Amino acid sequence: MDWITQGLLALGSVLLAEVVRDSYHVLAHVWGPLTRIHAIHHKVYNTNLEVLSPELYRKAHWYGDVPEATVLVMFSIAFVFLTQAPGAWLGVAYSTSFWLSGLARANDLLKRTDLNHKSGPLTTPPSPWLVNRTYHWRHHFDDGNAYYSGVFSLVDRVMGTSISLKGKTIAITGASGALGQALMQELLKRKAKVIALTSSDWIAPEGIQVKRWSIGEEQALAELFKGVDILVCNHGLNPHAACDWKDIEAAYAVNTFSVLKLMELFLDTVTTSRAYATKEIWINTSEAEVSPAFSPLYELSKRSLGELITLKRIHAPCVIRKIILGPFKSKLNPLGVMSPAWVAKMVVNLARRDIRNIVVTINPLTYILFPLKECAAYWYYKLLTKPQASRVGDAALTPNSSPAQQERGEEPS
Repeated sequence: MDWITQGLLALGSVLLAEVVRDSYHVLAHVWGPLTRIHAIHHKVYNTNLEVLSPELYRKAHWYGDVPEATVLVMFSIAFVFLTQAPGAWLGVAYSTSFWLSGLARANDLLKRTDLNHKSGPLTTPPSPWLVNRTYHWRHHFDDGNAYYSGVFSLVDRVMGTSISLKGKTIAITGASGALGQALMQELLKRKAKVIALTSSDWIAPEGIQVKRWSIGEEQALAELFKGVDILVCNHGLNPHAACDWKDIEAAYAVNTFSVLKLMELFLDTVTTSRAYATKEIWINTSEAEVSPAFSPLYELSKRSLGELITLKRIHAPCVIRKIILGPFKSKLNPLGVMSPAWVAKMVVNLARRDIRNIVVTINPLTYILFPLKECAAYWYYKLLTKPQASRVGDAALTPNSSPAQQERGEEPS
């Protein structure tokens, strides 16, 4: 075999080990004999990931991690004999390292190798591909029937268990629109608690709480956001062919700046470990980021929003997802060809697989152009920005400034 094939088989052997590990973990939550053993592991830690009982910690490794790693080693050896590839021994070495570390921790050694259970408050959001402490924390304290992955999040992505929506409080702007209503129905199916944020007199179906708000009055939602897990910014304005100053002002006020203000207010609530782990923002920026929408002001305001979201989410304390949609039928676009119900289902399914840029469109070019644009913008902004030392929301510009002065950015008199 050539070195490229050997390298691929070596990587494949590591991937196989992780798939086996995560599958074993899933089995431990659904098969009685393993479930009773695995339950020990879930009794070991408090919400700060501190060990409550050294004895239970040792037992969890003896009866959980060591047998799990033994299965990994067995599958890895079988893969070597199946492929007859020297490179596949990497998987054996990889699996054996987990077996040895699990054995050591069962004997009160090498405890620092237990990276996903390192104690202390959470300070970063869940990572997308490699499982970090925040990602795994959710398996213990958010939903034990999700977030199964241990190192790579592949199995969770395939199963749709990267994000659990069960019991989550989700607030949606633009709730009275076609997509807003469809999203709420889809989220209710996932047993989420939905709050409809609307400026209209729309009456919500049973089971949905309604909160009225208006553009320019975003600050009034600050208290509500403290109890919200996921904010979905879905409102928008399509001026179509209009291009007067008042139309420019309205388009940017609704499509760009109101979203940014809501986002900042929501980010100011990310102050606890649970908030770092479970809070998210989903923002509908539109396919107009990279494609014509036959409405210049809509395109310009949405592109501005898209660029600013890319900039802001690099150092954001929680996950921020973009929703990039093609033409679906709605009041904003009566000529849309996609069904709002189908679009909403796709959005939720992709979010549950931890897709950070959710593209749903009939235009194949968007699936090519958007990732290229987003990748280039992401790295440009990442290289030229740095994290904020502390978060400052709209209400904290200056300690004694009036609302009017805050709006203008003035110092207090």
